[in-house]
Amino acid sequence: MTWAQRSGSSLANDEDSRMGVIRAEEAVRLGEQNDRAVLTVAGHSSDSRECAELLAMLGLDAGRRRHKTA
Repeated sequence: MTWAQRSGSSLANDEDSRMGVIRAEEAVRLGEQNDRAVLTVAGHSSDSRECAELLAMLGLDAGRRRHKTA
C-alpha cells in the first residue's frame, strides 16, 4: 500500500469521526429542543388529556424528556 492510499484512508476515517461528532451534537440539540417544546405545551395545556393530544398533534415525545443532573 502506498503512502497516498493510506493517507486517503486516514482522511476518510477523520471525516467519519467528525460526522459522528456532528451527529451526536445534533441529537443532543434536538433532544433539548424537544424537551423545551414539551414543557411549553404542558405549561399551556388545561389538563393532561389536552396536553397529550397537543403533543401527539405536534409529533413531540414527552417520554423522551431527560432528567438533567447538576
